[in-house]
Amino acid sequence: MRQRSFIVVAVVLAALILGAVAVYAYDKTQNDVIANGVTAGGVDIGGMHSGKARTTLQRELVGALNRPVVVTSAGHRFKLSPTKAAVHVDVDSMIKQALSASHRGDIFTRAARAITGGSVHAHIPIAVTYSHPAVTRLVRRVQKRVNRAPVDATIGFSGGGVQKIDSRTGRAVETQSLTSEIGAELVQPTADHRVRAPVQITKPKVTTHELAQRYPRVITIDRSAFHLTLYVNLKPAKTYLIAVGMQGLETPAGRYNIEDKETNPSWHVPNSSWAGKLAGQTIPPGPQDPIKARWMGIANGAGIHGTAETGSLGTAGSHGCIRMAIPDVIELFDRVQVGDPVFIA
Repeated sequence: MRQRSFIVVAVVLAALILGAVAVYAYDKTQNDVIANGVTAGGVDIGGMHSGKARTTLQRELVGALNRPVVVTSAGHRFKLSPTKAAVHVDVDSMIKQALSASHRGDIFTRAARAITGGSVHAHIPIAVTYSHPAVTRLVRRVQKRVNRAPVDATIGFSGGGVQKIDSRTGRAVETQSLTSEIGAELVQPTADHRVRAPVQITKPKVTTHELAQRYPRVITIDRSAFHLTLYVNLKPAKTYLIAVGMQGLETPAGRYNIEDKETNPSWHVPNSSWAGKLAGQTIPPGPQDPIKARWMGIANGAGIHGTAETGSLGTAGSHGCIRMAIPDVIELFDRVQVGDPVFIA
């Protein structure tokens, strides 16, 4: 009886040993097989040997990423080739991770899963790298072509009057967002590799609607017509008859500002030949002082002042300054401020 029991035990042990050997042998044959349910970069490679999985990933992922990224903005088109971007898919690393996920559990669990057709359900992320400096260079190219600084509104003098020069909005590429979007396109096999550059509209500091507020008072001087016009809120308020510089001592053309204002000023005589013996002297207010009542300096010693020589008004009869009748210069003086623009044409 004992002998019979011994034989039964021996047979069972032999069967177990043989089963274990068979399981071990089968598990060894699965070392290079990826378990069902494993995906890599979104591609199903379950049930494949590593070689076939590698070929599949090369076709599905590397092929899909081997396309240029195209950025468009403001009518411009920019391209980043996969070669310049140095796009590289590390297929070997993905295969290694897939095999590692396939071999989870003990030998018996793996064997049972393989025999019964069970799944692992592992999702290996795509392992792809690219050149960040190449993306930065592309973003800079886009910036250079697309960025446009805003233009402030301003005023000019043309056609005998003050002209509004309109403001213009600018635009600026949102570099951080664009960099992220390009990077996402480079690593997504299902992406269309098309990016519309995100652009922010930049506003000018002074808009056309703000011009009148920015330039509440403007003086224009038309030398050929012998007219000085005061503009208030960019609308002509009053025009005065003036005298301007004679030939050889012309009143300088250009855009200036009122630099200083003075009541009953002294005359600081220029060191010029036309001044004769008075050159370099200072003549105090009085009968000998030709600068009457008020002074508004504009540039290089020239200015706007009153004159007792009303007969010179309407002529090129001064030594470079703008002469006005005394009541007129007093009125103008009280209506303007230092810093107000002066256009002389």
